[in-house]
Amino acid sequence: MGPGFFVIAILGCADGSTACTPVATLSTRYESRAACVAATSTALSDTADFDYPTLYAQCRPAKAPAAERAPKPVPNGARQG
Repeated sequence: MGPGFFVIAILGCADGSTACTPVATLSTRYESRAACVAATSTALSDTADFDYPTLYAQCRPAKAPAAERAPKPVPNGARQG
């Protein structure tokens, strides 16, 4: 298992933070949860243009882009295509 990556998801909340909807996922990847958490306040201030009374920034685990993942082996007799 390779290193984990984290991304910041921006959530818009309408009614006292009980009904939150993901409104954006930032493209920057962080190599640790701590680095991600440290960047949330800046990310939140940079994305304050969503029409919600409350916005939250949340760090979430991210999968590596497809180009960085190892290809899955093809079973014998199976065709790729």
